[in-house]
Amino acid sequence: MSFRGLFIAVVLSTAMIVSAFVLQSKRPRMEVDRPTADLVKATGKCADCHRHETSAVVHEFEMSRHAKAGVACLDCHQPTKGQEPYDHKGFTITRKLTSNNCRACHEKQVDEYMRSRHAAPAWAAVAGTADFTPEQVAFSEAIHKGAVERPPHPLTAVEGMAAINKGCRQCHDVGKPNPDGSIGSCTACHARHVASVELARLPETCGQCHMGPDHSQLEIYHESKHGVLFNAQRPFMNLAARPEKLTTEDMPLPTCATCHMSGLEGEKFTHDVTQRLSYFLFAPVSERRPNYEAGRRNMKAICLKCHTNPKIQEFYGGAEGVVRSTNKLVKEADEIIAGLRKDKLLTPEPFDEPIEYLHFDLWHYGGRTAKHGAYMGGADFVQWHGYYEIVSKMAELKKSAEEIREKAGKAEGGPKPALAETEAPKSGELPADVFPPSAKPGGEADASNTPK
Repeated sequence: MSFRGLFIAVVLSTAMIVSAFVLQSKRPRMEVDRPTADLVKATGKCADCHRHETSAVVHEFEMSRHAKAGVACLDCHQPTKGQEPYDHKGFTITRKLTSNNCRACHEKQVDEYMRSRHAAPAWAAVAGTADFTPEQVAFSEAIHKGAVERPPHPLTAVEGMAAINKGCRQCHDVGKPNPDGSIGSCTACHARHVASVELARLPETCGQCHMGPDHSQLEIYHESKHGVLFNAQRPFMNLAARPEKLTTEDMPLPTCATCHMSGLEGEKFTHDVTQRLSYFLFAPVSERRPNYEAGRRNMKAICLKCHTNPKIQEFYGGAEGVVRSTNKLVKEADEIIAGLRKDKLLTPEPFDEPIEYLHFDLWHYGGRTAKHGAYMGGADFVQWHGYYEIVSKMAELKKSAEEIREKAGKAEGGPKPALAETEAPKSGELPADVFPPSAKPGGEADASNTPK
C-alpha cells in the first residue's frame, strides 16, 4: 500500500472513531446508564397506564427537558429521606413531591430558593410560626429578621378560613413547610410534568401571585415599555434557553425573571429573588435593605445590557424620589392613627374599625403601587393607582379622625385635643399595632407578605 493510501486509511479510521465517541456522548442518559430493573419497567408502565387515566401529564412530560435528558418517572417520584413511601401498583413512590425531590439534581437552585422570601417567609406571612420547626425558623430569621417568627396575619381572623384556604394560601404555599423538613415546591413556578424554564420566565407565571391592588407587578409590567415590547416580540424570543448560556439574542426584552433572577451574558443567575433589590418596597415606610449597595449594583448590571449608565442613574434617582415622597405621606397618616391610639379612641384590636381599613389601604394599596410603578416604569400606576389613592384616602382618613374626636368629645362632655396637638411617634418609629408584623422593615415584599 502506498503512503498516500495508508494516510487516507488512518484519517478515515480516526474520523470514524471520533464520530462514534461524539454520537455516544449525545445519547440520552437512560440509554447509556445501567438502570435498575424497576426503572426500566417503570419507564414504559407508568406512561402506558397514565395515558389512559391522566393523559395530559404524559404529554407534558414528553415535551419536557427532563424527558429529553432521559429522566424517568421514578427518578422524581421515588421517596427521599423523611418522605412517606406509598405502594402504587407495584412501585414504591412518595405521596407528595417537595423541593427535596428536586434537590437531588438541582441543589444550588434549591439552596438559593431556601434563602429567598419565596420560602418560609411566604407561608409565615399568612400562618405565622406554628407550622415550622425551630430549625427552620432559626435558619430563615438569620436571613429575614422578623419574617417568620411572627403571629398569623390579623386579616386571617377577620376574613375566615374559606377566604384563607382558597385565597391567601394558594399563593403563599410556595413557602409551606413539608413533613420531610423541606420548604415549598418548585412546581409553583415550573409546573409539575413540564418542568419548564420557559414557563418560569413568562410574566404571567409570576403574575399568578404578583398582581392585584397590593402588588400589581403584572399589570405594571404590561403597561411598561418592557411589557409592550415583550408582547410584540414574544414569537421571536427563545425563553427556553439554558440559564448559564442566556444572551440578549435569546431575550432582547426582559421579563420579571430576567431582571430578578436570570443571568445575561455571564451575569450570575439566582433563585434568591432578594439579591437585586435595594429597598423594602412592601413596607408602609420603605427603608434601605442591608444589601442596598449590592442590590443596586446587581440590578444595574442587568440594566446595562440594554441601557446606558446615565439613563439608569436617572431612572433610579426618580424611583428613589418616589420612595421618599410616599414615605412622607404614609408617616403623616401613621401619626394620625398613632394620635388616636394614644388618646384611646381606637380599640387595640386590628381591623375592627373603618378608619383602620382606610389607613391600611392608603399604604398597602396606594403606597406600594406608587413605589412598584416607579421601579418598573408604570406611570399610570405611580399616579392614578398610586399617589391619587394615597391623597384621596388621606382626605378620608383626616375627616374620619375628626369625626371620631368630635364624637368622643360630645360623649364625654368636652372636646378632645386637636389632632395637631397629639403626640406623634418618634421619627421612623411606629406603634406595633399600626401594621401587621409581616409589613415591618426587614423582609421581602410583594405576594410573600400579604394574604391574597
